Amino acid sequence: MLARLQLSGSAHDIGFGLGEFGRDAVHAKLRPLPLWQWLARQAATEKAQRMQVLVRQHFPRYWRELEGLAAGLQLPLAEVFLWNCRGDFPGLPAVDGCTSVYGRTGQGTLIAHNEDGLPQLRGDCALVEVTPDEGVAFTSFVYPGSIPGHTFAVNAHGVVATVNNLRPTAIPAGVPRQILGRASLDARSVEEAIAAVSFQPRAGAFHHAFGQAGSTRLVSVEASAAASAVVEIEWPSGHANHQIHPGLAGVGQRITDSSDARQRQVEARLASLADPLSPAQALDILRDTAVPGLPIYRCAADDPDDENTLATAVFILTASTVEWRVHTRQATATPEAAGVVSLPR
Repeated sequence: MLARLQLSGSAHDIGFGLGEFGRDAVHAKLRPLPLWQWLARQAATEKAQRMQVLVRQHFPRYWRELEGLAAGLQLPLAEVFLWNCRGDFPGLPAVDGCTSVYGRTGQGTLIAHNEDGLPQLRGDCALVEVTPDEGVAFTSFVYPGSIPGHTFAVNAHGVVATVNNLRPTAIPAGVPRQILGRASLDARSVEEAIAAVSFQPRAGAFHHAFGQAGSTRLVSVEASAAASAVVEIEWPSGHANHQIHPGLAGVGQRITDSSDARQRQVEARLASLADPLSPAQALDILRDTAVPGLPIYRCAADDPDDENTLATAVFILTASTVEWRVHTRQATATPEAAGVVSLPR
């Protein structure tokens, strides 16, 4: 089951609500992890201190969100901050994988996304509707212990964002990638979303897909400390967990067997389509298990990246609305949650 949260108020209020929601899962399932413990030990390092300074300087509202998150979790702020920097240190195991499929359809634009995370967090995540005193309202999938912005979301301006983990081999001190993902949720246009995730100096890397109701523009963005590549999507495409843009060929990265297999299978499935991409076809691709041991839809206890598909989101963007659906079960056509965002007239 996927919990539903409604949060409003100041940045601290919103962070506190997220912390209260995730407290039990974080204490029982995340804080004992070797990854959490290793990250907590980095709090006094020069890199961690530099990242803190950059967030407070450039994104003070999101820093207040982190302060509220730590208070709600009843944990030290430095420790919670480092957990939200878990993709900003090279060589660490990834805990948020994901696969995305997107393209133009007869209805408008389609963006679909598998949210892959730690298997033990199944049942501990949520869809949160946030109405902040400052900033843009949005609905997002959230993990316990994390601020929004690195999963999938739609905001009140009809901007849809999905995020995939990337694994660069070199990660300097910079603004954490989850902070920049959070900044994209305040975007009032695709261009603003691209600018948010292209901020420098940055630390870790993400792939982002952005679209917006009322616009036919659809972009794929690979954003890293080395460079960012923005691709205007004209044909159905997909993305797993490694850089594929030729312009970033010189940027070192780690490609897991799972990511390589999912990318190849997504591309093969899209190439075989006889008709324009539809929501049903996108959902079927994201539920694909044809490659033994390395499926697109991941539910194995022995997944090689230690990730399982926790939710699948489908966004249909038209001239005036974003219709969204979230599925948490592979075998059912009925979504667990659904909604419509209508643009202001």
